[in-house]
Amino acid sequence: MSVQVFLLGKILGIEEFLFLATAARTEDEWSLVGRSHWVTLLSEVLPRALLAELGLARVLLGASGGGQFLLVLPEESRSAAEEFLATAAADIDRLSQGALRLIWAATENLGEWPVVRRRLTDEIERRRHTPAANAAEGFWEPFSVPPLPEQADRYFAEDLVVRLRETNIVGWSPDTPGRVLVAGGKHTWALGSSGDAIPFAGHSAPGDDPASPADRRTLAFRADGRPVWGVLRGDVDNFGVRLRRAESIEEHVQLSVIYKQFFAGELEVACSMPEFWRKVTILYSGGDDFAVYGAWDALIQLATGIQRMFHRLSEEGLRDYPGPEGKTISMALALAPELDAPLAAVYQEAGRRLEIAKSSEKDCFHLLDRTLPWRQMTYTAELKDDLARMVREFGCPALFLSDVAAFYKETPRARDIPFEKPWRLHRRLNRLMEAPREREFQKLRNQVFQELAGKSGGQRKLRPTGRVALEWARLTVDTPPVVTPTKV
Repeated sequence: MSVQVFLLGKILGIEEFLFLATAARTEDEWSLVGRSHWVTLLSEVLPRALLAELGLARVLLGASGGGQFLLVLPEESRSAAEEFLATAAADIDRLSQGALRLIWAATENLGEWPVVRRRLTDEIERRRHTPAANAAEGFWEPFSVPPLPEQADRYFAEDLVVRLRETNIVGWSPDTPGRVLVAGGKHTWALGSSGDAIPFAGHSAPGDDPASPADRRTLAFRADGRPVWGVLRGDVDNFGVRLRRAESIEEHVQLSVIYKQFFAGELEVACSMPEFWRKVTILYSGGDDFAVYGAWDALIQLATGIQRMFHRLSEEGLRDYPGPEGKTISMALALAPELDAPLAAVYQEAGRRLEIAKSSEKDCFHLLDRTLPWRQMTYTAELKDDLARMVREFGCPALFLSDVAAFYKETPRARDIPFEKPWRLHRRLNRLMEAPREREFQKLRNQVFQELAGKSGGQRKLRPTGRVALEWARLTVDTPPVVTPTKV
């Protein structure tokens, strides 16, 4: 009986590769979207193409997506598989201008899965930190021709954005081993949710001309309130820990499939809803994370919806797995400082804020410069609605929200507003709000003040949830910004 071999492949440098699209030009938007689609599909197409080229069964594909893949191969196919990956790695290196590295490790299926996984991980780490390891072992032969950045950008911006919207077929060819071909190639696969299809969330908001996708300026002006676009990124908390606790290869594959299908399926379904399909474009959905961009109001609503669905998945689909690892999700939203800000720069800022959220508290949302637990989002949304209602229904001037924002220490202000005594804030609010002195208005005014300042009105630092609700309300009623946006 032939010995089985586990082969683990990883794509390194994904974040750096996406940041290469930060050039301040209008076409960088489609370049980044295309790069995201390419990286997403690479870890799905490459293992399938390898099996097809070697004449092996599709069932040998264990897990794929999220920048990595796991295969089970017969020992006699090991050399051919590594030769296939070496050729693909060289083409990937050329197409990404050296930003991406495809590395892999192989080991015999001997011992318990935790032992096998450790051998694979150790080998992957060795190759990660020794870039010349593949060359030394004869598995790396880079192309001698120089990179072609203009052709590469055309491939990302046209083939993987425009043409991919028109078809649900991707392919692979040995002539271009590092490319994901659209509607062609020696081997082809469908994109979708069927058994043999590749799960892929590729929704793009239609433009004013439905034949082309909407750009970020168009998405900004589709927001209800101030025309602003942003990037939303999410990541499962301690996903790696959850995978490392798998006791068998079957459990490892099952977990990988659960998370990948959740993000690909839920994002695609959510973005097809009326409130999202014209406002949001998906950048990628990975094995444990995702990124989308679009109108700011739709992104906040989408974030809370995905979090609710993930919480339901944790309660129902992951209840048999002990421990909290991998059962919560954190997200971050970064708003563009201007309409023409490079998409890649705002994407990078969203990643920075996501790291802040995950390092400060798990299961939270970094929103409008504050990190809030998900359990406080409903309360924050209600307070935002109350603040907006004071402007829209009771006639408070829109600048009232900016004046209230000036009570926060970090907000630039034209004049000093004392906040040592709670009655001074009450008096200031009374002067600002020239609205009918109705009982309902008075009740709402007092409720808003208590929610913003807490029980102890004399403290200078107001509630973080109040600050988020206040900035959220200002975006909703489109008041001029006061706080200088973070440069990205």
